[in-house]
Amino acid sequence: MGLFEKHQDFLNDAIKALHERNFYAAYPEFPSKEIYGENADADGQEFFKKSFGKRFEELKSDGAEGWVGGEESPYLGDKLGISYPYFSSDDLIAKAETVSEIWRNQSPEDRAGILIESLEGMRSRFFDIAYATMHTTGQGYMMAFQASGPHGADRAMEAIAAGYEELKRFPETASWVKPMGKYEIRLRKSWIAQPKGISLVIGCSTFPTWNSTPGLYASLITGNPVIVKPHPKAILPMAIVVAEIQKTLRAAGLPEEICQMAPDTLEKPITKELAENTSVALIDYTGGPSFGDYVEGLSGKTVFTEKTGVNSVILHSVDDIEKVAQNLGFSIALYSGQMCTAPQNIFVPKEGVATPDGHVSAARFAEVLKDSIKGLVENPKAGPFVLGAIQNENTSNRVKQFEAGELVLEDGEIENPMFKNARTLSPKVVLVNTSDRERFSEELFGPLAMVIETQNIEESIELAADLAKKHGAISCGAYTSDNNVKNQIMNRMASSFTPVSFNLTGNIYLNQHAAFSDFHVTGGNPAGNASFTNPEFVIKRFVWVGFREPEK
Repeated sequence: MGLFEKHQDFLNDAIKALHERNFYAAYPEFPSKEIYGENADADGQEFFKKSFGKRFEELKSDGAEGWVGGEESPYLGDKLGISYPYFSSDDLIAKAETVSEIWRNQSPEDRAGILIESLEGMRSRFFDIAYATMHTTGQGYMMAFQASGPHGADRAMEAIAAGYEELKRFPETASWVKPMGKYEIRLRKSWIAQPKGISLVIGCSTFPTWNSTPGLYASLITGNPVIVKPHPKAILPMAIVVAEIQKTLRAAGLPEEICQMAPDTLEKPITKELAENTSVALIDYTGGPSFGDYVEGLSGKTVFTEKTGVNSVILHSVDDIEKVAQNLGFSIALYSGQMCTAPQNIFVPKEGVATPDGHVSAARFAEVLKDSIKGLVENPKAGPFVLGAIQNENTSNRVKQFEAGELVLEDGEIENPMFKNARTLSPKVVLVNTSDRERFSEELFGPLAMVIETQNIEESIELAADLAKKHGAISCGAYTSDNNVKNQIMNRMASSFTPVSFNLTGNIYLNQHAAFSDFHVTGGNPAGNASFTNPEFVIKRFVWVGFREPEK
């Protein structure tokens, strides 16, 4: 049995899920022993500990010019000392060019089988990836396991399914007959799905696999060789993923250079060298808006970006103000606000939020939100693990130095019982009004939220939509029991190309986007020009080329 036949039912299920948009998880998200094995967690810890100060030798390293690395753990407060094989940009490009025809000539079935098999290898490393993610990004253990493991693999599988379906949308050959009265014209036609060329995937420091696997697998399934350029501070998680892809390619008798790693350092970056190389045709980028704008401005490239977002919450009327505050408080605190979907601006009309017990003013809601966040943060069994650690010290400094309006909740370091040197920071909450627009009109990455008093619900909606249109937004929350207001929000936010989550309480949060159902980023506002995973995300990676000749 070939790899495609082995995984064909799995692939068909994933394609079906893409169309139905119901709940579908290709990989279980809970790190249970029953699912992943009795010793899986312990083995993951051991793998990470044994990696300290060592060379990561699972990647193809023949001809490496040296070994580089500069990762440090936000939990341990120390460098990891792990190094990776370094290749010059010219060497990486040359190798990708050498193998491009080999990969292009593999059938969609063969590519799909190989790639799904690599995800099975990734599945066996979910706990390795979890601890690698924890200690490079600062994510809490559960988030690190889920986001970088099962959810990252889900997004990869989603890209494989979408790409395979598009590659099979049209027939490979056709007999074309045009009646012309007493005679007919007969042509034999055929089509090739031609990959665009070398693909560059530029990773980020906070979600190194979840944000990189969609573009990586979308390019591979459509026949493009890929160079993965991880963030210098978060290399290990993607090194494991690429190692599993290379292992699967090698077992299939194919060159490992079809998928290469390009680690670098902050002191000697190679991203621009790769991005500007004329042989690079595709670029996937996740990160800040400045570099994202640069990538989007490169000529001759097909670019897919996720950059930044000013995410808003619109409050109008609720059944239980405390449940709303608890939900938003958790969303703000989760991974210390270091998520592209985290809420930042919470708009409350001057008349207050309508509740069964009367209207709740913006100032009062800020106090309720403060109590909710404090209750979570000060819970020793929950707070440290929900907050995780701050990946970059600049994030901490920015939040600490931020001043605007009235301070409602001061940020502060909290003790992590497992890691005494963890870099932590609890959320800051400030109360402002619309005169402070300059302060809330940009993404303030990290644990920071602003409760903003507006003149009325119309101004709240207009502000949220205008900020999304001008500065980008990846998520929006809204709370209302009035259908007319709901429709106003839907229509206005749709015109700003921003999805809206209505009336979330309980254990579903604004931050969470599900593979096979939610489109992550719409591609319609400045938050990014691409969407995980719509058809455009895959079809722009190849072109249909037709051939025809008289049929005898």
